[in-house]
Amino acid sequence: MSYTNVYFLGIGGIGMSALARYFVHEGRKVAGYDRTSSDLTAALEAEGITVTYEDREETIPESFRDPATTLVVYTPALPHDHRQWTWFRERGFEILKRSRMLGIVSEGKYVMAVAGTHGKTTTTTLTAWLNRIAGGGGSAFLGGISKNFDSNLVLGAGDRLAVEADEFDRSFLQLHPDVAVVTAADADHLDIYGTPEAVREAFSTFISQIKPGGALILKAGVTLQLPESGIRIYRYSCDTPADFYATEIRLIEGGHYRFDIVCPDRVIRDCTLGVPGRINIENAVGAVAMLWVAGFDEPKLKEALASFSGVKRRFDFYINTPRRIYMDDYAHHPRELQATLTSFRAMFPGRKLTVVFQPHLYTRTRDFFREFAAVLSQADEVFLLPIYPAREEPIEGVSSEMLLAQITVPARVVQKSELLEVLRAENPEALITFGAGDIDRFCVPIARMLRELDTETEKLTDKS
Repeated sequence: MSYTNVYFLGIGGIGMSALARYFVHEGRKVAGYDRTSSDLTAALEAEGITVTYEDREETIPESFRDPATTLVVYTPALPHDHRQWTWFRERGFEILKRSRMLGIVSEGKYVMAVAGTHGKTTTTTLTAWLNRIAGGGGSAFLGGISKNFDSNLVLGAGDRLAVEADEFDRSFLQLHPDVAVVTAADADHLDIYGTPEAVREAFSTFISQIKPGGALILKAGVTLQLPESGIRIYRYSCDTPADFYATEIRLIEGGHYRFDIVCPDRVIRDCTLGVPGRINIENAVGAVAMLWVAGFDEPKLKEALASFSGVKRRFDFYINTPRRIYMDDYAHHPRELQATLTSFRAMFPGRKLTVVFQPHLYTRTRDFFREFAAVLSQADEVFLLPIYPAREEPIEGVSSEMLLAQITVPARVVQKSELLEVLRAENPEALITFGAGDIDRFCVPIARMLRELDTETEKLTDKS
């Protein structure tokens, strides 16, 4: 690439920030815009990247105002009337969508892509960690912050590149993987696709772009149009017999599991996963299948599974004591909530479960409010926050109250400003916060408040 500078419009996004870090590593000068500050933008600024939060062309740094030296990368979530984007377009800058840039960066690599409407972030991150420990190295672009790497960008030796293949805006169609996992192809992003059939068609197109001689690892039960020849096709599952699956699953301390992984040519016995939750067994099987195709060291693979620390905001425990449980999860689709709640109930049967859910997008709420309500009704109590709009304008008649009318357990809508006090009064025994918006900003305050309540209870117990 001939450009010395790269400017990111939407630099605070998880995928955009990984690319920004990559280009810093490559010796480019990087800056960008985002709508609001966040932990991600603060981390970028701490790494020396200039971030502006005002949608004005005057805030673009001087060194990024020359089309001969600056490439512009944008997120599809950016409004079309964004003033900086307009300024760059009018002056003839080369402007690439994030997915196209990722496709360019992945050229010449052994691409290990994970696609799916849920489960892909953990599976991609686990693949990256298995590559590091058991596969000889490699790099990765992740859709979350890996706790092992403390980053969403992994830079390592070798040509393996683990990539989260995002279906939003058909972004994953810029990738041509050597091996790909598809975890699910449920209806989602219907504001983009229109119909569930169009979602499946896009996944089928993604599969067709696997390189000749490559491999597809498809979740058992997912129905897509498959290529008739040219690639190897395998199926995987959590515990149902397939080409890859887990057996002899045992729940051990802290909600962790030990299990055997059945592969086409062997059984990898007594694997222990470093993160709790039955949902993560399935993710582990998918990641191990990727390594099986690419090659791995079996003893080191077991070591890597055991030392995997997970992803921030994916089945992420803040408190896990006999007295109280609090975990946070990024789930924002009914199937994702279902998988997390099922895993939680298996780990902690009999606990009274309180859920706080922040719906993400007006369109998704409109399209799936009945499904959301049915899943949330599996909790014992539900608090709903107002819809997080992200890139969308409000839709008349669409609100969190749509779910409230369908939920069959005690539930109410609360404002963000009152959430902490509501939870303090409720004093939940087991709590999960769900959502892909800004609910994560409450995680640390909620955990702090719950620990304070536990300390107060302990003091009262000691006095008595």
